[in-house]
Amino acid sequence: MSANQEAKKLAVEDIKKLISSAKSVVLVDYRGITVEQDTALRKTMRENNVAYKVLKNTLFKKACEQLGITGLDEALNGTTAFAFGSDDETIAPRLVKDAMKNYTTLTIKAGLYNGKAIAESEVKTLASIPGKEQLVAQLLYILNAPVSGLARAFKAIAEKKEA
Repeated sequence: MSANQEAKKLAVEDIKKLISSAKSVVLVDYRGITVEQDTALRKTMRENNVAYKVLKNTLFKKACEQLGITGLDEALNGTTAFAFGSDDETIAPRLVKDAMKNYTTLTIKAGLYNGKAIAESEVKTLASIPGKEQLVAQLLYILNAPVSGLARAFKAIAEKKEA
């Protein structure tokens, strides 16, 4: 086996690990963005613990085939970058969607959510869902509201009795 084939096999294994550990993956067409824009996008991704990589479509496709993932053949044409979000299902789609506001040539091709292929529209829907931290904060606010109201009512009753 040639060294090139061995390198490709190792690359496919690395891609499989990235896919397996990711809760969501966004396939991005990055044509038309400048080097400065790409550098800024990579920095934002890195700061949010999202792996952003430009990979060969054929190697990504082979990794998906080995993992039993289908439905991405159309998206794996042309220039493709991949954003792997492993902490939160919504972070990679949200960061890409936010970047699309600043870099109008950036487009979402498709994505993966928990190991299943999803269309561009589903990636955008996933991006609109708040992150885990925000959802937890909202839940705590909702759970705390009745207790706060009860405490205010008891305080008002106590003040009324004192007067």
